[in-house]
Amino acid sequence: MATVDAVLALDMRADLLEGPVWDSRDACLYVVDIMAGRVHRFDPATNACTTHDAHHTVDSVGAVALSDAGDLILATRDGFARLNPTSGVLTTIADVEKDKPLQRMNDGKCDPAGRFWAGTMALDETPRAGSLYRLDPNGRVHVAVPGATISNGIDWSDDARTMFYIDSPTRRVDVFDFDLESGCASNRRPFVHIPDQDGIPDGLTLDADGFLWVALWRGGAVRRYAPDGTLDAIVRVPTACPTSCAFGGPDLRDLYVTTARIELSERERAGQPLAGGLFVCRPGATGRLPNRFRG
Repeated sequence: MATVDAVLALDMRADLLEGPVWDSRDACLYVVDIMAGRVHRFDPATNACTTHDAHHTVDSVGAVALSDAGDLILATRDGFARLNPTSGVLTTIADVEKDKPLQRMNDGKCDPAGRFWAGTMALDETPRAGSLYRLDPNGRVHVAVPGATISNGIDWSDDARTMFYIDSPTRRVDVFDFDLESGCASNRRPFVHIPDQDGIPDGLTLDADGFLWVALWRGGAVRRYAPDGTLDAIVRVPTACPTSCAFGGPDLRDLYVTTARIELSERERAGQPLAGGLFVCRPGATGRLPNRFRG
């Protein structure tokens, strides 16, 4: 089994860095610092990082997606919004759980039909308080999976017939049968169980060969699983809390890994000075271009 070490790409010192997505048009990576309400744009060619601070408008940003129109789609505390990366103007698309101030949106991604999926969770992680929502291109919002606790990683197979999804406290990656035309996910079942000692499953991505990459919170690693669920490779990350991963770079062979420091003690932070940074490695696999929102 292959083992690869991720190295620091950018020392960001973020509390909760999440949601990496590669923009091939501009050759840059977008990530979010959830609780700070910030969207960061990283240019690996120059190591430049620019920040859109949405915190004056929204309390948090759980996920970011690209759109066909060239702007960004955000999952914020109160719902879905569009961010103009040039002007910084944030425009609400739809409210989601705005009447629940003790909840927020978390991880999300676009499906192959251009719909944006993102889930909610309680700030105190109350079991089954959240849901996974689907934003259609026409702006309508649907509850896709009710009763989620910490809605996290999501992605779809190349044939769009399978959806992968993580509700972190289950310590599983689940799969659904997926109908691309209707956007309906059904027949939920376990795909991979993560042993307690290996960490908690967080964000995920699929590569071009259909293998699944899962970031393990408190596991200090990203794991690659084969289509039959067997463990295939491990990426070691020099901090305890990897949060998500995505492929990028001109050849889509750079695996970027986001990390967090929000739950680390003072002693842990001293021993993990790079926690909250962005990491990268070349594990030998090729990624896929992310889906874009078509609204």
